[in-house]
Amino acid sequence: MFEASLIASLLSGAVVGLVLGLIGGGGSILAVPLLVYVVGMDDPHAAIGTSAFAVAVSAAFNLVFHARAGTVKWRCALVFAAFGVVGAALGSTLGKITEGQLLLTLFGLIMIAVGAAMLRRQAGGEDAEVKLTRDSAARLLPRLGASGTLVGALSGFFGIGGGFLVVPGLIAATAMPLLNSIGSSLVAVTAFGATTAANYALAGWVDWPVAGLFIAGGFAGGLLGAWLARVLGGRRNALKYLFSAVVIGFGLFIAIRGALVLFA
Repeated sequence: MFEASLIASLLSGAVVGLVLGLIGGGGSILAVPLLVYVVGMDDPHAAIGTSAFAVAVSAAFNLVFHARAGTVKWRCALVFAAFGVVGAALGSTLGKITEGQLLLTLFGLIMIAVGAAMLRRQAGGEDAEVKLTRDSAARLLPRLGASGTLVGALSGFFGIGGGFLVVPGLIAATAMPLLNSIGSSLVAVTAFGATTAANYALAGWVDWPVAGLFIAGGFAGGLLGAWLARVLGGRRNALKYLFSAVVIGFGLFIAIRGALVLFA
């Protein structure tokens, strides 16, 4: 039984890493359902806490590459993350006291929203030179604060990286280009995941061995996904649409199954 759980944790992490490497954001939304339905975690809270830690480590790893490439708008990213950490702390605290099956049902609904969002073509802003300075603070700070707090709260409540929300949130607040918003979003995703994981860890809801295996599998899957992305080239959009359909379908299954249990 132990070996089966070990292999399931590695393979589940590899699936998430593969998707992230192949088509980019959205893959981490699979972490919680994989931990519940494949690895076999009985408690949705433990799955969320473990997922949050794995997502934070993965985001931090990818942030290094974006930082080296110079795509991170550090001041905007750090302010967004700082406000978001407060939201993540509040959201994860609310998640901890939410009944497990209800939490899982709501997670199914958020999966449907993520899948639908992936079908939309993402566009960036036009201000490539945007910076948070003394002159721009009056304009940017309220937007970054409001957007960061809201996204952080949702990320903390569901235990997801929230990159699919952070990227448009940063663009809406600053009008930075898409590439910069993707790089900058990883600062927030790392911070939100770490905050949520720490909150859940205080309640004993992080399975550290499973998290380690999940991260190891994700690293290997990410390398394979990045290689496949180069090989497949133009077919990536088709794969993205297919994956969004899978996410929506999985979300419907989780939401309907949870609703049947709740109202039985």
